[in-house]
Amino acid sequence: MSEVVTEGMGSAAAGRQFLTCMLGSEEFGFDLLKVQEIRGYTAVTPIPNSPPHVRGVMNLRGAVVPVIGLREKFGMPTIDYDKFTVIVVVSVGSKVIGLVVDAVSDVLSVEPSAMEPPPDLGSQLDTSYITGLAKTAARLLILVDLDQLLGSAQPGLLP
Repeated sequence: MSEVVTEGMGSAAAGRQFLTCMLGSEEFGFDLLKVQEIRGYTAVTPIPNSPPHVRGVMNLRGAVVPVIGLREKFGMPTIDYDKFTVIVVVSVGSKVIGLVVDAVSDVLSVEPSAMEPPPDLGSQLDTSYITGLAKTAARLLILVDLDQLLGSAQPGLLP
């Protein structure tokens, strides 16, 4: 039986590819096709009266891009940023958005057979942005639907 999760830049034929990012001890996967670039964290310009997860905006080659703190978006405690903190610039619909994560881990190719549906955690928790879980030998990767998390399904997310 062949390996179902391949680390590194593997071929697209090996399965869907995900950029893996860390928030604390949790590992999340974003569809690699949505990722435009990864930038070291630089200070952003705060926007008054914005929700706590909207960290501010940054200038990306002349375009003003909103920056979302995923720790705050997911209700995790805020931490001081360090040398591993990065902004992952993603495309969601026609918008470009920066996502602050603790670190970027790797690019994984995930076979459909290694994916599990999202867990049913009841109606109290919103898991609509989780497309599933990818199983590896050592860990579970939470696969995030960026369109659902940041798109029009989330009114009032962006300034």
